[in-house]
Amino acid sequence: MSLSKKTWLLILAFFCIYVFWGSTFLWNKMAVLELEPFFLASIRFTFASIIIFIIAKSLGYSLAITRKQLLNCVLAGFLFLAYGNGVFVWALKWVDSGFASLLAALQPLIILLMMRIIQRKKLQWKSMVGVALGFVGMYLLVSQNDIIAKEGMVIGIVMIFSCLIAWCSGSLFVAAADLPSNFFVTTAYQMLTAGFILILGSLAFGETWKSPLNWETQTQISLICLILFGSIAAFTSFNYLLKNVSPEKVSTSSFVNPVIAILLGWHFLNEELSIQTGIAALLLLTGVYFINSRKRTKDDVVPPKRA
Repeated sequence: MSLSKKTWLLILAFFCIYVFWGSTFLWNKMAVLELEPFFLASIRFTFASIIIFIIAKSLGYSLAITRKQLLNCVLAGFLFLAYGNGVFVWALKWVDSGFASLLAALQPLIILLMMRIIQRKKLQWKSMVGVALGFVGMYLLVSQNDIIAKEGMVIGIVMIFSCLIAWCSGSLFVAAADLPSNFFVTTAYQMLTAGFILILGSLAFGETWKSPLNWETQTQISLICLILFGSIAAFTSFNYLLKNVSPEKVSTSSFVNPVIAILLGWHFLNEELSIQTGIAALLLLTGVYFINSRKRTKDDVVPPKRA
């Protein structure tokens, strides 16, 4: 029996959020080995926003936006992409891509704790189990002497945690913010904002700008993949899935992405995978599973992914 068109679209969309988003850690790591981090991120989001604007216009979507919506897009773009992603890419100069993906998997745990602290939400038993496993896994992950001893590793880990807080803060903000009704258009404005902020950040930190014509082939391919697959295909798929399947199923990407990232980093970049890291990964991802499988309430939000 042949599969329906919608079924094929769902399969393709899940492939995008599983594999493409899991691959962004590798692509960013490969590109940041040659390019300055804020310069890299600014190009990615600026070009991605232009392409999305063109697609949105060709599909007949209105690009109109109110002053309040624009200001909200600016704030969301800063929290999610300019800081949340731009600083994360900066941290990848010192942190392995697979290791970074495991830290990023803590996002559901952090947003749960923020909802508890800020919104006074009670923790369900599954959430408490998930939080406990997450903290144990996080301790095992960051307490390895051979990892902590690496130059720049500690500051890289600290900055990644600050990125997680920015992503989660953005998630709580966007859940109640006035934004354009079309999420495709909202994404374009957020990416354009992030691109502009990152350009200013790159100039402020005196980063060296390098012509794309002089980039290594590996870097050129990585940036193209980040723009087309990581920023456009995956994010569009994410929004499509949110409208067609349950949030719980969409959130499974939280524990699939790190697996993809670890395997790609190990294969292409020869990143080491110790037994302790493996145990930490198992605990972290099990914790994420418990958090994502808890009973949902109407006020729950699904944190937007790293576009």
